[in-house]
Amino acid sequence: MASFAPAITIGDQMTEQLLLHMNITKKEAVNISVEMLERVGISDASHRFKQYAFELSGGMRQRAMIAMALSTRPKLLIADEPTTALDVTIQAQVIDLMKDLVEDFGMGIIFITHDLGVIAQMVDRVAVMYLGNIVEQGRVRDVIRDPVHPYTHGLLDALPKLDDLDSPLTPVPGDIPSPLERPNGCVFHTRCSLVEPQCSQSAPKMVEFADNHFGACFVEAEKQGAT
Repeated sequence: MASFAPAITIGDQMTEQLLLHMNITKKEAVNISVEMLERVGISDASHRFKQYAFELSGGMRQRAMIAMALSTRPKLLIADEPTTALDVTIQAQVIDLMKDLVEDFGMGIIFITHDLGVIAQMVDRVAVMYLGNIVEQGRVRDVIRDPVHPYTHGLLDALPKLDDLDSPLTPVPGDIPSPLERPNGCVFHTRCSLVEPQCSQSAPKMVEFADNHFGACFVEAEKQGAT
């Protein structure tokens, strides 16, 4: 929502970065920018191109931001919480748009988000991180349907259960430690219900629990015989 400077038009910001990164004229930069605004579903793109960010709705700003990011045709797009603060209808439109653009442009996306619903719809592979450490990774269906790390279990258990609306939410217990005072051993052991003495003494390595499904947990690895 804050990707655009409020005192500069959307078009000027889009053309500026094109002129910095590509060897093209200003006219070509304008044409590319307007074309990308149209491509992401913004109607009357040539008019919107001349407007300021505050004149666009939240959904339009998200689309314009995506258009600007994709106008240089990157091989890889890093999208950090691109659907935050959008209502579910606009969120679904943005997700569908990004899926289409991946297919059309043949690019990859690293999608960073806390929204497990978005992850389930959007990605092929997922890496679950805690305190900057990857604690589980694999195909998205495998990780969501059969999680192996206690933190992943906790994230999934914290989701509202649509088939039992009266059941209370189950948050992950405890508080996140300060990054400046990281726990010894497994970074999650201070909040884990499966904790054993070795968890506070050494950090578990990533092991393969199933085909291309990895996790870093002493207890689960021993229980399931993972190597």
